[in-house]
Amino acid sequence: MFSITTTVAKSYRLLASTATALIIGSALLSTASAADIATSYNNSCAACHDSGALNAIKKGDSAKWQQLIKQKGMPALIKSVKSGMIQMPAGGLCTDCSDDDYRKLIEYMSK
Repeated sequence: MFSITTTVAKSYRLLASTATALIIGSALLSTASAADIATSYNNSCAACHDSGALNAIKKGDSAKWQQLIKQKGMPALIKSVKSGMIQMPAGGLCTDCSDDDYRKLIEYMSK
């Protein structure tokens, strides 16, 4: 009986420490991902979206971003970024962004 209790206790501690490690690792990845999006923004989007150059909606102008997201929808916005627009080159100067990166960048600029 003692060995079963000891084994269960050890298994529980191992499971609890594994869960804790996963939670901490997930939080660190979220922070790294946010830092990557900020870096991507600074390297590709900031040139126009910081100043509003070429009629770009400024980063942080939540009302305009939310209106655009509501009007076009996120999939259409991502498609517009990928294909480019009159005033914006295809990909918005991000040569290695995925659709998920574009979505995160749009969300980042809208806050």
